[in-house]
Amino acid sequence: MKKFRAAIIGYGNIGHYVLNAILSSPDFEIAGVVRRDPNNIPNEIKQYLVVKSVTELKDVDVAVLCTPTRSVETYAKECLKAGINTVDSYDIHGGIVNLRKELDTVAKTNNTVAIISAGWDPGTDSMVRSMFEFMAPKGVTYTNFGPGMSMGHTVAVKAIKGVKAALSMTIPLGTGIHRRMVYIELENGYNFNEVAAAIKADDYFAHDETHITQVESVDDLIDMGHGVNMVRKGVSGSTQNQLLDFNMKINNPALTAQVLVASARATMKQKPGAYTMIEIPIIDYIYGKKEDLIKKLV
Repeated sequence: MKKFRAAIIGYGNIGHYVLNAILSSPDFEIAGVVRRDPNNIPNEIKQYLVVKSVTELKDVDVAVLCTPTRSVETYAKECLKAGINTVDSYDIHGGIVNLRKELDTVAKTNNTVAIISAGWDPGTDSMVRSMFEFMAPKGVTYTNFGPGMSMGHTVAVKAIKGVKAALSMTIPLGTGIHRRMVYIELENGYNFNEVAAAIKADDYFAHDETHITQVESVDDLIDMGHGVNMVRKGVSGSTQNQLLDFNMKINNPALTAQVLVASARATMKQKPGAYTMIEIPIIDYIYGKKEDLIKKLV
């Protein structure tokens, strides 16, 4: 069986787990790793080709983007134009429609496929919300995250000038309302109040109650556990009081990585264009023959 060749773009927390997920998938192999500094090579990837640009790699079928959300569009367009499918975990909900539109044009022009926002929220949680919607078409769904470390919010804090290290915790208050608990180490010479104000002004935090605390060691606080509770109270047909409840407790980057690799598999089965996860048949994410999967899962 010919294996799909996947490139890992970026090698931080998620990139590390993507490597593990690819190595655990029978239909994938590593084409190489792209890093800003290709000379800084952790031991676990020394056996692979590590380069500065995806264009330096050969025979890449799909690129798994493990970059900060705000750089996803740039990296995705570079890969798509090079004839390489992409998957990403873009997590700014308000920007998804525009990103899909932008990448759809590039993908169709270059006969490639992009699956965007392929994490767990947005991503697999979006699929569960969609199921809730057709199971009880009238009603309200509340998505409650945490308590746990938010990867996207933490990366956003780290990008603020003056922040040496950061951790952003999401605390659910119920009915889809959250508190952000942010812990930072400051670079020398920076004022805490000014840095805190910049964090609160960032779009990741501007819409939630946010508390910022300066600490001596962020590393002493980090736990990558996270979770979600989704509840829908709604109506099926004319029958009231349908209560749907979904829960999970997870290692954040590990689950994100697994969903990215499953989505990389799904790119191989779509027509050129850009997609969100809810637009793709569930069976396309799963390894195996269609008939066997239907027999097993239906």
